Amino acid sequence: MITVHRAAGRHHWSNEWLDSWQSFPATGNYDLAGNAHGVLMVNNDDTIDPGEGLDRHRHSEVEILTWVLSGAVEHRDSKGHNGILRPGQIQRMTAGTGITHSERNAMTRSSRAPARVVQMWVAPDTAGLAPSYAEADLTGQLDNGGLVLAASGRPGHDAAVSLANRFAALHVARLDAGGRCMLPAAPYGHLYLPTGEVSLPDAGSRAGGTVLHAGDAVRTRDAPAIEVIAGAPSELLYWEMHAAFDTAGG
Repeated sequence: MITVHRAAGRHHWSNEWLDSWQSFPATGNYDLAGNAHGVLMVNNDDTIDPGEGLDRHRHSEVEILTWVLSGAVEHRDSKGHNGILRPGQIQRMTAGTGITHSERNAMTRSSRAPARVVQMWVAPDTAGLAPSYAEADLTGQLDNGGLVLAASGRPGHDAAVSLANRFAALHVARLDAGGRCMLPAAPYGHLYLPTGEVSLPDAGSRAGGTVLHAGDAVRTRDAPAIEVIAGAPSELLYWEMHAAFDTAGG
């Protein structure tokens, strides 16, 4: 029912200015579809040195979601969108038929402030879409505790930003110590804990449950709703998915 991927066992890649910890091998010549869980192909936790980042590069036929944990990230693309993304703001870029963009740590080298960002890629359920962009600030909702529906293409979902995949939804939560939330039941789920410590008391029907620490990830299959209890202030990202990559148009 659940598989835990501990922080130290996640795929790691780095260069002079980027340190990337990945739920699925993504940097290099990897089969993203073959390594996907559900429709989630990429879940990278990246730390970017100040003044550094990726220059313009091209994507197509992918939904790219960006969530900043600390610092600030500057985005520019070939459709004229540009801006600074900060913690609490979700960004979705539909690459569709093709778009070029750059993403950089918005801080200058003199600031010595790294940016930490989680980037997630989901397969779209429809090919040939026009490239588009959306952004929303979830700070107020997150301050209330519990899960916040950040992005979704699921029928009936009222998410902060739309997603071009009717089988997938991204939920985000910031929990104080002792805070609780319920992860929705789903055929496929991916929970990532970038900060904090949480327990899943009944996960996988294991006696005593499962404790997750910062950097740990969990993949679920055909799981019922799972309760999460924070043992320390924590932030989590949960993908609720109702199809696998090869059945979702990807």
